[in-house]
Amino acid sequence: MQVIHTIAELRQALARYDRPAFVPTMGNLHDGHLALVRRARTLGDVSVVSIFVNRLQFLPHEDFDTYPRTLDADCARLAEVGCDIVFAPAESELYPQPQTFKVQPPAALADLLEGHFRPGFFTGVCTVVMKLFQCVFAQAKGERHAVFGKKDYQQLMIIRQMVQQFALPITIHGGEIERAPDGLALSSRNGYLSPQERAEAPQLLLALRTLAAGVLAGEHNLAALEHHAMQTLAARGWQPDYLTVRRREDLQPPTEHDLQPGRLVALGAARLGRTRLIDNWEF
Repeated sequence: MQVIHTIAELRQALARYDRPAFVPTMGNLHDGHLALVRRARTLGDVSVVSIFVNRLQFLPHEDFDTYPRTLDADCARLAEVGCDIVFAPAESELYPQPQTFKVQPPAALADLLEGHFRPGFFTGVCTVVMKLFQCVFAQAKGERHAVFGKKDYQQLMIIRQMVQQFALPITIHGGEIERAPDGLALSSRNGYLSPQERAEAPQLLLALRTLAAGVLAGEHNLAALEHHAMQTLAARGWQPDYLTVRRREDLQPPTEHDLQPGRLVALGAARLGRTRLIDNWEF
């Protein structure tokens, strides 16, 4: 496995391959990331994982400075699953000058849910992903594949639409959520949880599944269901941002016609102590 820190070295290393498969990450890797890497290894003739904590997608009050940076441990785990290339650029390498050109996703998709509570987040995501795509895929002669986790449901949808609208010759794959035995979605930020908070954390998934079960049982007053889900978590000490049911196709509120199995997803974000967790449940 090669660990590469510059764009020039990355392109030189990729020159002998035709079909790269790429997994972008911010490091501090867990088994969910490794599942994406295993998926990538089946898709191309070389697997590339980027490790880069992207300043552009953090708000001023968020955890950019304290976000765990564990490159040595990450590389050890990636080597174990057969990753071919790790691209771990310094900030000055990926952004040698202020990144004034940015990719602005449409407000109809990017300013709701996560985008409402984290303004500008998806502009930062799209900009760094577009740049990483240029680093990894510029020389590819054959199929190009990139794998993103479905835990970041809205992010995956936005990246897919970005690729489509810019006519990028890249196939985007969504990797299923990897969960702990108690149901908690694996996340780099789970490490922030105290033991007591970690024991409580699966309640977010339970709230989403309960919300979905209410819809499937025939309750169509979504506002009431969502309010009850928020109140239930709040009563347990959470600070919920949203728990909601949306159409899978565009994350808009469903119509009566949409309220049937196979079309919906329950999404939630809530803070437990100082840790903000997100999750979703398709139904």
